[in-house]
Amino acid sequence: MEEKKISKHPLLDTIDSPADLRKLPVEKLPEVCADIRSFLIDSLSDNPGHFASGMGAVELTVALHYVMNTPYDRIVWDVGHQAYGHKLLTGRRDRFSENRKLNGLSGFPNPAESEYDTFTAGHASNSISAALGMAISSAMDGESPRRNVVAVIGDASISGGLAFEGMNNAANVPNNLLIILNDNDMSIDRNVGSLNSNLAHLTISKGYNDLRYKLYHFLRRHHLVSDKGKGLIMRFNNSLKALLSREQNIFEGLNIRYFGPFDGHDVKTLVTVLNDIKDMSGPRILHLCTVKGKGYEPAEKDPATWHAPGKFNPATGERIKGAPGPKPPKYQEVFGETLLEMAKDDRRIIGITAAMPSGTSLNIMQAAMPDRVFDVGISEGHAVTFAGGLAHEGKRPFVAIYSSFLQRAYDHLIHDVAIQELPVTFCIDRAGLVGEDGVTHHGLFDLAYLRSIPGMIVAAPSSEVMLRNLMFTANQREKYPMAIRYPRGSGSNTDWKQPFRRMEIGKGIKVKEGTDVAVISIGTIAREVTEAIQTAEKEGVSAAHYDAVFLKPLDDDMLHEVARKNCPVITVEDASVVGGLGSAVAEWMADHGYSQRVIRLGVPDKFVHQGTVAQLKELCGLDSTSIAKHIIEAGKEGKE
Repeated sequence: MEEKKISKHPLLDTIDSPADLRKLPVEKLPEVCADIRSFLIDSLSDNPGHFASGMGAVELTVALHYVMNTPYDRIVWDVGHQAYGHKLLTGRRDRFSENRKLNGLSGFPNPAESEYDTFTAGHASNSISAALGMAISSAMDGESPRRNVVAVIGDASISGGLAFEGMNNAANVPNNLLIILNDNDMSIDRNVGSLNSNLAHLTISKGYNDLRYKLYHFLRRHHLVSDKGKGLIMRFNNSLKALLSREQNIFEGLNIRYFGPFDGHDVKTLVTVLNDIKDMSGPRILHLCTVKGKGYEPAEKDPATWHAPGKFNPATGERIKGAPGPKPPKYQEVFGETLLEMAKDDRRIIGITAAMPSGTSLNIMQAAMPDRVFDVGISEGHAVTFAGGLAHEGKRPFVAIYSSFLQRAYDHLIHDVAIQELPVTFCIDRAGLVGEDGVTHHGLFDLAYLRSIPGMIVAAPSSEVMLRNLMFTANQREKYPMAIRYPRGSGSNTDWKQPFRRMEIGKGIKVKEGTDVAVISIGTIAREVTEAIQTAEKEGVSAAHYDAVFLKPLDDDMLHEVARKNCPVITVEDASVVGGLGSAVAEWMADHGYSQRVIRLGVPDKFVHQGTVAQLKELCGLDSTSIAKHIIEAGKEGKE
């Protein structure tokens, strides 16, 4: 007789939707939480993703789906790192092995994937604004029963400017929005800023909370609470709370009623609290204290490392590393080490990042020169304007921000830096296709959005050595902002720490001569182009290769040389095909009276979802095989 397999997650296996979860008695919810954690440890140890955030939000997730009538009630997740448990409870448990894979589940909430994913998540601080819009829309439509809308935001994300704008609006228009602050005292790196310090010291006594709840229920039972008297009661409530806690509550200063802090890992209490406050009128904030990585000791001890740890042994917590021996560095490491090297010789250099010191490797300089590195938190716009102020007074700020996050600071780039021609250097990490983080994290638009800014110098290195030299060159100029974009991951050269060489701004490099077709690339996609040209030569096609290096200013001499070959021209960029290198070359050719065909290769004009970088390059026609086909076809045309 065949032995029946015992499930490791018996309760979770019975839950295919939140409706199934709600059938359970509240006493069973801790077991559901344990099952979710066990499932995540098993799954993410083999198929890596964001780990510690989701582990810390398990009880919160279970309580929300238990109390709220999802998907009718809306849960809006901020960033979405913490939403894996949410995916398991909303019908995606059996597909979770496809998480972050090509044609599989997104690593973040995605409305196209599930009706339970109410809004796109991936960048921080947008949940309050989006949820407020949903809450007001529901009220305007007079939906019955009342639709509850909940924004779940972390203590790092709530420091972002957009979150404050949302809270300010919520305090000044009629709405019933519930904001849940998941306070784990961590983002990817340790949180910074006065708001975080304020959260760490917000303490309201249990006695006060008990008194408040008893008083509220008494007034409600006797119909003594009305909208007319709500403002007076809230002001009295705020004053009493400030007296008892000896602290001014920043949220109640905005007239948003505050509850907490509560233990975010006590699921039964969370259910009670949510039931108590879910039907209240007016904006409210529920403050929960959680532990990032909760339930897995290695992650609790080192939540920064375990934000996205890669593969690991679930039994021991040992992270699985690649083969031993010398390896090429990551581009971010080249940036970090080079900046420190330069800063030792130039006291004007300042490092700035927006909550990503380890993600950009600015922590290398931070460890050696803490007084010259500023982590401004999730505040990209502020980072750029702050850098402008420093540059105005003679400093040389290097701002390290991911490409997709720098999009949030576009106005600041123009208004606070470019107009004044200030020498701020933007070191743009994660440029191009980034892989499994998917549509919200690809850095595909920087070439296009930077190229249109007057005076902006835009460059992309094709190697680690060139990244060093571009950084060195950027520090020599006296005016104009400069952007240097480079990809996620490792390069190919272990011998990269070579003496600095100043490069001529606006000058490209002839990599190889050829006669049948001319290929112009920018950035590290040059590696695929080199392989493609070698393939084409085996087919009898002679291809020239030029590394543009600079998108702006373009190298006029190089482009005249290319044009006078009178052969087809192919441009290749790991960026949107709209508005970048291909567009710039085609415009230049037209402006200078040249008529040969320009074939533009880049990421198509559509949003690209998750997969490995290699898979996505093939999907977008940017792998060496696809590039070779275009070279061979164009080269044969050039021979005719």
